[in-house]
Amino acid sequence: MGDGIETSAELAENAAMPRCHEVHATPGQPCIETAAKSLPKTPVKKKSPAQWAYERLILYIGNFEKTLDEAHEVAMGFAGSDAGTIRIEGMGYFDPDIVTFYGQDQMGMRTQLVQHVSQLSVMLRALPKQVEEAPPTRIGFRLAQDLEES
Repeated sequence: MGDGIETSAELAENAAMPRCHEVHATPGQPCIETAAKSLPKTPVKKKSPAQWAYERLILYIGNFEKTLDEAHEVAMGFAGSDAGTIRIEGMGYFDPDIVTFYGQDQMGMRTQLVQHVSQLSVMLRALPKQVEEAPPTRIGFRLAQDLEES
């Protein structure tokens, strides 16, 4: 909290904006606070829980990918289930409260997880990319691009 004076319009705008904060042990890590500024300007109250979860997951995935080298891609582990880890190839939502993830499991099988937002608990992981010659797949960029276009 600073000592700055806000106009009533700034105060109302700041109260409507989502807030986030993080601190890292290693300086220079990509921070979600900067990425959050790219969220669509739709007021939070007008977004469904599914859309809101989807948009923030896109930010976290893109931010996580910034920490990866050329030999790794982002994957997602799901807490509290036997789903294991899936290499993220797509993501979506179905209003008002469903988020879905598309990809491949550890054995290369096509996978889709459909999850209620109240059960959402994911762990982002770095997995070695599948094809050594190909550049790593960066789904976060595609998801963010789609978010900007909508």
